[in-house]
Amino acid sequence: MAEYTEAAPGRALVESGELVAGSMARTAAGLLFDDGSAKVRLDDGLARWLRRTATTADADPAAPVSSRARCRAGAALAFAAELSVTRAHQGRTVRTDGFLAPGPGERAPADEVAEAAVLAARATTEEWRVRHLGYLLAEAAVSPDLDAAVVLRGLRLATDLTGRQWVLLAAVGRRERAPLPMAPVPQDPRGWAAWGALEDLSDLQRRGLLDPPPATPRPGGAALPRLRPVDLRLTRRGVLVHRLLALDFVRDPAVAAALADLA
Repeated sequence: MAEYTEAAPGRALVESGELVAGSMARTAAGLLFDDGSAKVRLDDGLARWLRRTATTADADPAAPVSSRARCRAGAALAFAAELSVTRAHQGRTVRTDGFLAPGPGERAPADEVAEAAVLAARATTEEWRVRHLGYLLAEAAVSPDLDAAVVLRGLRLATDLTGRQWVLLAAVGRRERAPLPMAPVPQDPRGWAAWGALEDLSDLQRRGLLDPPPATPRPGGAALPRLRPVDLRLTRRGVLVHRLLALDFVRDPAVAAALADLA
């Protein structure tokens, strides 16, 4: 009974994510806090990390948190558990380089990442993004080539982008299996949706997440080359954000809608 009482706050947080993540959140809570009865198991170190994150986030929130924000935090951790199961089935093992191991002050490098991702999940009002913020935790746990500083840099890059920019990165990232449009994007669109989409695309280029960079005026006022979606490529920064957020999982209808806005 004592063990259940100690774990209850964190489990309650993950279960509260049902409002955002659906019934999967309760399944994830059972996987994390009652793995003896679960059909699948997570790596012990990974499970301890997510339990520790859930319990800390529930017992000691950084600031007054609304009930909806609390649900988003729980959902992010549920999504982290969900993708962790997928990554294990894909044969990707949990890193053993000390990322998950508590050090001085009983705090692991992974704890810094988890706290930042949970705070981002609480803060977002576009709740579909919570899924990918949770996925970032699962991806970081199986990526020994990415230290905590690089993961946090990727998270900062991601949280400073609009939701449509995430979808545009997803579109470019899947260009090999879903070809991008060849028609040039409009230079001065009249509709607000098209104008907003072009602003998002240009901003991704300026931030260095997509190549080619924005075209610069030529001497003598020569016409600028027209940008076509098919010419877009992820830069190294773009690859980092795409990978950490697992943007391959962005749904096809969302990608199609974002590309339609650019037409």
